[in-house]
Amino acid sequence: MPNDSKDLIKQDLDKLYTQINSIELPPELKEKATGMVDRLQRMSNQGFYSEEFEKVSHYISWIVRLPWDKKVERPIDLTHIKAILDKHHHGMEDVKQRILEYMAVLKLRTNKGLGTSRAPILFLIGLVGTGKTSFAYALSEALGRPMARIPFGGMGSARDLRGQSRLHLESEPGYIAKALANVKVKNPIILLDEIDRVTEQARADIMGVLVELLDPSQNNRFLDHYLDYPLDLSEVLFLATGNNSTNIATAVMDRLEPIRMPSYSDSEKITIGRDYLLPKALQKSGLDPQIITLDEDVWASIARPLGYDAGIRTLNRTIEGITRKVTQMIVQGQLQSIHLTKDNIKEFLPK
Repeated sequence: MPNDSKDLIKQDLDKLYTQINSIELPPELKEKATGMVDRLQRMSNQGFYSEEFEKVSHYISWIVRLPWDKKVERPIDLTHIKAILDKHHHGMEDVKQRILEYMAVLKLRTNKGLGTSRAPILFLIGLVGTGKTSFAYALSEALGRPMARIPFGGMGSARDLRGQSRLHLESEPGYIAKALANVKVKNPIILLDEIDRVTEQARADIMGVLVELLDPSQNNRFLDHYLDYPLDLSEVLFLATGNNSTNIATAVMDRLEPIRMPSYSDSEKITIGRDYLLPKALQKSGLDPQIITLDEDVWASIARPLGYDAGIRTLNRTIEGITRKVTQMIVQGQLQSIHLTKDNIKEFLPK
């Protein structure tokens, strides 16, 4: 083998050894990864080196991205959590109270050194547009923990969660390992979104993985098939959402604490639209708050633009549509400010 090729191979191998030693890996995993590079070194005189190098390099790039020892060190402050939930959500006091109770248990167990809570995982259940996902983001802000969302809608294989063996070409870790790699801490919030909407063919297998994920006696050694090494998920705060519980296995429901998200009344939606959604939409569009003023009786049309009761998501889209239309008119020099009334609001509502 030419000296130039030997030098390049040595540089490749040194780079892999440096990656392995750059973070605090679990001893068994470090030994395993080092052994893989040692084997590469022995193969350097054989024709399979290049292909094997790509596989080993890809594997090591994943294990060094995972937060084996990094976590958010921030005490749970119930007063702060309540203030953040109130900032993002109008009303829904029963839901907020259940979340605060759950956080209180977690705080007490942590203070006593009892580890993470063995209480069931919170399961926010309700119709589209009732604020399930946004509650999770608000809790992420309140706890100061990053959040990863895993969408279950249409999920067709348990391998999506658990990864695929490295024996397969182009295999990668599953969504759980990828979520941890993205948030870079071992105690984030992981939102299991719409767990009732997996495909029928894969439901049994996916529900089996969910049982393992949500069971505190099992999730401290969750095996990702690509990593071939157990992940400790015991400090992850899991939240789940769904429209209903019909398609969720009994074993999974046994590990969930259902919190039903109530539908909003028209008066509540008007308050949410006026006090929460409109200020955000104005900021998003780059408009100063004083540019748009609305008569109070206009909000009834905004809450039901097409005559039927729509959720908060639809309300938000309607309000953002109004601000975008006003922004366009300002940019085109058609107006500098606008006062919306019952007479002109229809021009700005969806048809």
